[in-house]
Amino acid sequence: MAGLKQLVGVYGGTFDPPHNGHLILAEAAKEQLNLPRVIWVLTRRSPHKLSHSITTVDIRLNLLKAALVEYPEYEISRVEIDRPPPYYAVDTLRLLQISYPDDNLVYLMGGDSLRDLPTWHKPRELVSTCYAIGVMLRPGCEVDLDQLEKRIPGLVEKIRWIHAPLVDISASMIRRNIRQNLPYRHFLPPKVVDLIEKYNLYQNIED
Repeated sequence: MAGLKQLVGVYGGTFDPPHNGHLILAEAAKEQLNLPRVIWVLTRRSPHKLSHSITTVDIRLNLLKAALVEYPEYEISRVEIDRPPPYYAVDTLRLLQISYPDDNLVYLMGGDSLRDLPTWHKPRELVSTCYAIGVMLRPGCEVDLDQLEKRIPGLVEKIRWIHAPLVDISASMIRRNIRQNLPYRHFLPPKVVDLIEKYNLYQNIED
């Protein structure tokens, strides 16, 4: 029965690199939305970042494994690694629902993604496919729920707000700090730092 289904978070991204901000959002979502598990979906390339340089997927996968090694309730999905592009969230959710038929999927995103959701591929179908959408608002990110609801009917009732400490971390900032020889280690899980230094990553990547 649908009422017996377990809630499972779905957290997608390029994770280039995975950092403490990602973990804080996932942990806050897990606690506040009562998610026993979170599926991390590593994408080969986001359709919203086609012009950006990006580290190879094999390296990012190793970085993500290192970041999550101490979290048994987190798992990594290859749903956007083992299929050809384009990688749209709505298609990913459909495939995950097939793989996890006994779970209700809660798609996790930041407030900026919620604000831009009407520009995503088939946003109405995305909303209808997932059980709920977990959203963490950042200061300065304004979201007009009335306008969003007009463009994507049924969206507002599926939103679940996530409150987390403000952590001003971004992957682009970390890459820039590494490139400019500025402090960056405190933004990352130690095992991710170890791999970045072992393979000398992000020294020459321009965003």
